[in-house]
Amino acid sequence: MHFNGFDQADFDTFTIEGLETRMEAIKNRIRPKFQAMGDTLTDELSILAGNEMFLHIAKHARRTVNAPKDTWLAISANKQGYKMLPHFQVGLFEDHVFIWLAFIYELPNEKEIASDFLEEIDSIGKLIPSDYVLSMDHMKKEAESMFNLGEEGLVKSLERFRDVKKAEFLVGRHVQSNDPILKDGDKFISLVSDTFKTLFPLYKISHQ
Repeated sequence: MHFNGFDQADFDTFTIEGLETRMEAIKNRIRPKFQAMGDTLTDELSILAGNEMFLHIAKHARRTVNAPKDTWLAISANKQGYKMLPHFQVGLFEDHVFIWLAFIYELPNEKEIASDFLEEIDSIGKLIPSDYVLSMDHMKKEAESMFNLGEEGLVKSLERFRDVKKAEFLVGRHVQSNDPILKDGDKFISLVSDTFKTLFPLYKISHQ
């Protein structure tokens, strides 16, 4: 399957009432697109990393009552999972697409990674474009723009990531659901690829 982009029906998935009904829509509408897009992105990241990377598509298997408010694909260096490793994500809420380099709370070595980032804060501050966004919680839709945060805000975010057990650090882009680029699969994949390439030096630092 060729990835032809996202449309409004994909975002409307998250307005469907009921766990089973919404999960059925996620399975039928969104997962095939994740698979098509993810295959391309995984190949590109494998070349960048110099080792095999693996695609994971969210299953939401633990949910028994509440329907998911978002869904995603993740790409990591582990075939068995991704949450315990730095990983790349693309996913949807009902009003935007997120493109992340993600360090979430299941990382066993977040203190070391955060410390490494803080030691190289000057280069990292220059590495992340001002139109990118940062989140401290992958469960929340909201994110702060790097332009507003500045280096001081970035330092505070990394210190929180280092010092607070459940804190997270996600950096990347948000694309609003009405952005025309989402209708063009090739252009959107190119945007995601550019985002991952821009953030890849940060991923490498996390593996030092």
